[in-house]
Amino acid sequence: MSKYRTVLCLSLSLLWLLSLPLSAGAVRIKDMARFKGVRGNALVGYGLVVGLNGTGDKKATTFTVQGLTNMLTRMGIRVTPDQVAVKNVAAVMVTATLPPFARVGQRIDVLLSSMGDATSLGGGTLIMTPLKGLDGKVYAVAQGPVSVGGFLAGGQAATVRKNHPTVGRIPEGARVEREPPYRFGDLRKLVITLNTPDFTTAHRVARRINQALPGLKARAVDPSTVEVNLSPQAHRDMVGLVAKLENLEVKPDLPAKVVVDERTGTVVMGENVRISKVAVTSGALSISVTESQQVSQPLPFSQGQTVVTPQTEVQVGEQRARLQVVDGGVSIGEVVRALNALGATPRDLITILQAIKAAGALQAELEIL
Repeated sequence: MSKYRTVLCLSLSLLWLLSLPLSAGAVRIKDMARFKGVRGNALVGYGLVVGLNGTGDKKATTFTVQGLTNMLTRMGIRVTPDQVAVKNVAAVMVTATLPPFARVGQRIDVLLSSMGDATSLGGGTLIMTPLKGLDGKVYAVAQGPVSVGGFLAGGQAATVRKNHPTVGRIPEGARVEREPPYRFGDLRKLVITLNTPDFTTAHRVARRINQALPGLKARAVDPSTVEVNLSPQAHRDMVGLVAKLENLEVKPDLPAKVVVDERTGTVVMGENVRISKVAVTSGALSISVTESQQVSQPLPFSQGQTVVTPQTEVQVGEQRARLQVVDGGVSIGEVVRALNALGATPRDLITILQAIKAAGALQAELEIL
């Protein structure tokens, strides 16, 4: 009976172990890397915002006058630049990001930034503006009412402003008119680019892919690139294959690094930071200087003079600190506990870490912001 009980306990333990995650600290590939070619593209265009309540560009902004004149000419209205008043019009730079795999008719958000001396874009409407890519081709067209997350109000003596009224957004204000020239289904191999290049992490990613998907051949080309050669059968379901790849879990290997910010007193340590056995002492030296004047006045109805004698009092105080031995830490927790045992403040801790690094006892890279 005890034999069957033992077998049952071992079976339950094995099932419990199999139900655990791959490893502690494992991260999905989609969270630590990206597939080459799957990215957004920047779009830019020059446009005019009309309908402003006297908060547009002044007449001295010549490019706004020229842009408005050209737009009216294309509409069949003949005007000269000296006949145009632009206080209700503002020239803006329109920017947007064309997402990967964007299709014709899809809507994207646009951002508008004033280029002239307009004081606010609130209440304005963007006139049809073509948005071009790096190749000079039009990929989207933007138009619509501008949403400004602020306001500007005031008179001759005072002005109240909230946020930046010269910058606005149009949610889904642009419509895609051209698709990016990228054919994902025609790829013969997938290229995975790590967000943080590392030799060990790249090797682990390639090994994990080969273990989980034996039909593929993955290899690490360099610290930031992993190539996955695709078989003819893989092209039948590229989306399903990529879904499997990006959900594989890999534990990244992080370098030993300490980042300190002297302005805010912030110290951040990686899990691989180690400190060799070292003796540390830290004491605060304070110097207080007090200036005062001693006045000596003569007796009434005497021929004496008032004498003012300056006095300076200097006090020096030093905190008593004993020399303490910090044992070599085998984990980040022990390193933190050892440094906290010194009773140092965060700013003192920055100085201590710099001194430990100079002594060669800090086995990590020290980066000061």
